[in-house]
Amino acid sequence: MNSAGLLVDAFGRVREAVHEAVEGLGEDVLAARVDPDANSIAWLVWHLTRVQDDHLAGAFGTEQLWGADGWRERFGLPFPVGATGYGQTSAQAGSVRVPGELLLGYQDAVHARTAELVGTVTNADLERVVDTAWDPPVTLGVRLVSVIADTLQHAGQAGYVRGVLERRGDA
Repeated sequence: MNSAGLLVDAFGRVREAVHEAVEGLGEDVLAARVDPDANSIAWLVWHLTRVQDDHLAGAFGTEQLWGADGWRERFGLPFPVGATGYGQTSAQAGSVRVPGELLLGYQDAVHARTAELVGTVTNADLERVVDTAWDPPVTLGVRLVSVIADTLQHAGQAGYVRGVLERRGDA
């Protein structure tokens, strides 16, 4: 397996975990919180998909699907255009209430774009600096590993929340 294949596989695992966490759940369950300040499945999946869309668009110099493909309008969330969920309050996180089909549609679109972008990455590409705001500057390889780690953590959290809600009889 080469670098591109490894990256496509890793991002495919994010997509699989998201589908496992969301499929078959109604909007009420997706928006449920295990305590008043906990993140819901809906927020976790929206957030991880926004981060993936934002960070890969930045690393590859493309437009985010959030705006370019009309996902922002379809979601209708009361957040600024560039919001990814980072630094949001509990109340803001709690306002994400959307159908599972919408969450999965956005995730699938971002995954398809991601697979297209990373599917041709070479080892040399991984050394390209994509963010000079950090010391040391962030390379494409470091950014992609960071996005994979972050999105997999949040997908796992969404799966955990689903399990808690199912055991409580809420799902």
